[in-house]
Amino acid sequence: MSTRRRADRTVHRAGYVALVGAPNAGKSTLLNRLLGQKVAIVSPRPQTTRNRILGIATAPGFQIALFDTPGIHRPRPGLNRAMVDAAFAAIAEVDAVALVVDAARRPGPDGDGAEEGVDRVLEEIRRTGRKSALLANKVDRVARPALLPFIAGWTARHPFDLVYPLSALTGENAEGLGPALAGLLPEGPPIFPPDTLTDQAERLLAGELIREQVFRQTGEEVPYGVAVEVESFDESRRAAGTRPLVRILATLHVERRSHKAILIGKGGQKLKAIGTSARREIEALLGCQVFLGLNVRVEEGWTDSPGALRRFGYV
Repeated sequence: MSTRRRADRTVHRAGYVALVGAPNAGKSTLLNRLLGQKVAIVSPRPQTTRNRILGIATAPGFQIALFDTPGIHRPRPGLNRAMVDAAFAAIAEVDAVALVVDAARRPGPDGDGAEEGVDRVLEEIRRTGRKSALLANKVDRVARPALLPFIAGWTARHPFDLVYPLSALTGENAEGLGPALAGLLPEGPPIFPPDTLTDQAERLLAGELIREQVFRQTGEEVPYGVAVEVESFDESRRAAGTRPLVRILATLHVERRSHKAILIGKGGQKLKAIGTSARREIEALLGCQVFLGLNVRVEEGWTDSPGALRRFGYV
């Protein structure tokens, strides 16, 4: 019997891809764009993503399991170290690594160690022999004559298997990215059922959507020191009656009493605004009515506490 592939046989590719890069490169926005639905929270602030998040993009001919990872930066002990470790752990588990870079940001020394982190990513790609892609994001903010030299600077640093410019925010040139990334993956059947979008539990996604609103509605000093713990997620009325309801109670843990005051706001108005916006996002996710109750608790030094980091799921 001939071992040659029949001409009419459709090739299907499936595998894992890690989205890595500096903080604010647009990895979470890109993941949501590839999935066609919001799974990862986004904000203009760096280090919004704290854990790796798996999203599954399925289309005719391929399935890509994408890890959105925390931004690579110079780690400090505690939460910072856990975030960077999560990003590098993903590289060891995937078939291909997609380095997402901000095309509007000039390469060079920086204060947060992001450039050093990217060098480590490239070293790890070379060490492991992983397939690699350079995704030049935010091209909507770059003059076209500047784009080619920018890409040339990166390809001089590493021989990427795929170079792809796009804008995850506007969708410019994003339509063909899925098939392009699939070309880096091995042939094989789908890994997940075709209707699977993420492996994240709804309870965890709800907590992330609450944290997203903290990032969006508070000042620079507050979001990093906030952890969201979903205390209860009651679905008992979700399938009952004509108005399905999920009741969620969550606690926002902060490091300082001053942060608690900021989160609550005058007369509780800030916490109410955070809760209202988060509730709308969670209702869109769950497809039903949501009651959301929020509390704020001071837990000094939690970002450096191994016990607290484990409790909040960061290690």
